[in-house]
Amino acid sequence: MAITATVRRRVLEDRVSVSIPSYNFPHSIRDTSKVKRGQKIELTGEVTRVDDEKVTVIGPDLGVTVGIEAVNLVQKYRPPTRRKPLVDEVD
Repeated sequence: MAITATVRRRVLEDRVSVSIPSYNFPHSIRDTSKVKRGQKIELTGEVTRVDDEKVTVIGPDLGVTVGIEAVNLVQKYRPPTRRKPLVDEVD
């Protein structure tokens, strides 16, 4: 999942303050690129919890609960493949 955030300002040399839609708090992420104020960045992570209209997304720069409208699907979910069958084999 991805959240599109807007750069607010550079806090430190390696950190940037961003504004995340429906989060209502400033959020700081680690960034070494040359982003400018007002530029949009895409923050990706995994959804860990869904409650009514809220979604919790965690990733390397994230750990936020936002409205479901602020989240975009980046990759289709693919369940893990099994290496061993669920049923025990006869010896």
